[in-house]
Amino acid sequence: MISIPHKTKQFLVLLIKVLIVAGAFYFIYNQLANNDKLDWVQFMTKFKKNQSVAGIGFILLLSVLNRYFEILKWQNLASYIKPISVLEATKQVLAALTAGIFTPNGVGEYAGKALYYEKHETKQVVFLNLICNGIQMVLTILIGLVGLFYFNIQFNIVETQTVLLIFGVLILVFVVLFSIKKIAIKGYSIEKLIQKINEIPKRIHRKNILLGSCRYLVFSHQYYFLFLAFDVDLPYLTLMSAVTSVYFLASSLPTFQFLDFAVKGSVAIFFFGILGVNEWIVIFVSTLMWFLNVVLPVVIGSYYVLNFKSPLAPENSATRKHI
Repeated sequence: MISIPHKTKQFLVLLIKVLIVAGAFYFIYNQLANNDKLDWVQFMTKFKKNQSVAGIGFILLLSVLNRYFEILKWQNLASYIKPISVLEATKQVLAALTAGIFTPNGVGEYAGKALYYEKHETKQVVFLNLICNGIQMVLTILIGLVGLFYFNIQFNIVETQTVLLIFGVLILVFVVLFSIKKIAIKGYSIEKLIQKINEIPKRIHRKNILLGSCRYLVFSHQYYFLFLAFDVDLPYLTLMSAVTSVYFLASSLPTFQFLDFAVKGSVAIFFFGILGVNEWIVIFVSTLMWFLNVVLPVVIGSYYVLNFKSPLAPENSATRKHI
């Protein structure tokens, strides 16, 4: 093996940190500066008309709560490996978010969190992060299906027979998957996955589901309140069914974090277009959701990326030996 001098390693680590942060900020700037669908004149007119310190504070509070519940979810799951503080969980979640902003479906988050742990803990960290994201996906699908079904009843986008056929196919897929759960592919099977999940204490799973539900309620209602701020006057159930349908369909599409608002925006235009909402309002609400829940956390996460120290760093090893 080729031995790399310690100073060279330090320089390479610093270079990677700077590239991650620079790349994140470039993608953010590029999306905001070059999106010709964002009508800033209309936005400023509407903002000046409806601006309220309490309203802005409330929307920002929802962004903080959204990320806070995600941090608590990770703190809860990481306790299966070792207990960590809220501050440490914050550092890991925000740094991982920054690292994953330009990877498909946030895959970089898995590697970002794993870097904070010992090498032999990597598989466990990746698995726990899968559980962390998995519960959010399950909630998005279940609530989204209910919302989509309600929306379809109201506006009859798809024939009832087609909807029932889709539900039937989904149920059939689940039945088939669980009937062949013992079949292993490259050593992995559904049965082994279920066994691994069951190894985690039930109290951790219960807390994960509760925190995931709280987070879903927060970010879906943040979407709802932003539409209210733009004078969109629609019945609560109708608006929320559109919001949950957008999250359900958008989450099923492979995408990058920095393109998240574009994907959700395009899906949202279809649903809210049926409700008669102006396209520019839909795009601005989607962009604001992305800015508040991705861009701002990434800005904070950039600090943690630049100050990242590996648990295998020489000074940490020396400290452990001394202890």
